[in-house]
Amino acid sequence: MADQVREDPGALFDRVPSLAGSPRSVQPLPGGLTNRNYKVCTPAGTFVARVFSDGGELLAIDRDNEYRNTAAAAAAGAAAPVIEYLPELRVLVIGYIEGRTFTDADVRAPDNLPRIAAACQRLHGAQPFGNKFDMFEIQRRYLGVVRARGFRLPAGYDALMPRFEAIRRALAARPAGLVPCNNDLLAGNFIDDGDRIWLIDYEYSGNNDPCFELGNIASESGLDPGALAELVTAYYGRRLRNKIARARLLGLAAKYGWTLWGCIQAAVSPIDFDFWSWGMERYEGAAAGLTAAGFPGLLDEAGRDD
Repeated sequence: MADQVREDPGALFDRVPSLAGSPRSVQPLPGGLTNRNYKVCTPAGTFVARVFSDGGELLAIDRDNEYRNTAAAAAAGAAAPVIEYLPELRVLVIGYIEGRTFTDADVRAPDNLPRIAAACQRLHGAQPFGNKFDMFEIQRRYLGVVRARGFRLPAGYDALMPRFEAIRRALAARPAGLVPCNNDLLAGNFIDDGDRIWLIDYEYSGNNDPCFELGNIASESGLDPGALAELVTAYYGRRLRNKIARARLLGLAAKYGWTLWGCIQAAVSPIDFDFWSWGMERYEGAAAGLTAAGFPGLLDEAGRDD
């Protein structure tokens, strides 16, 4: 299906009622490493068609969950509305949001940090999702895939496992409530309409610790510790040292886990993208943080009362 869509998306969209209007224009959208995204304009409106690629099961992607969670996020005012879902065609159609897609520099801009925090609060206030996302479980699942299939693994990856497990134990000792999270808020998943920020792409969505959301944002867009502290403070409305430490630790856990996503994609994805380098960038960041002199202090800080 993915190869067919790259060659002739129009033939597919003729079979999608919400996209079958005429005249119709179809424009590929950038991004999308497990799917193809298209802006589709018809007399009935402008939409985004997400066309799913194969291999999602190896990456812990459940498209039914994506559909349901996108709809819940939209009901909370955090995401674009769902127009149509056709799993037999591997298509999800959502409304098109007029706005500017963020870059890493936009995410790091001090004026945007409170706005990003507000967008996360809207999403996290949605009705609970029907599934859970736990990076410690996802990492074990990914590692099982890599080992079972003999995929390439970065040198030294296993040696860092005890420190990854130390994060899990430290945070489990002070459990946090779970909220509906996107869990994959790289810069390209923020759309700024000039008034508010919308959150898109719910492939990895699930109920999670809000500090994972904040730490993963920092991890993906390169927020320094001070900027992450500002983001966490804006989210909670006051400076909480244990939450800041928790977000920093979960950002490291995200890097360590997503490294394996890159290993899997490098082995199986038909998309022309350097997934190995993508994964190594995250691995190097994880290794630096997990072996830093300040790592034990973060574990201690996350367990303290403010």
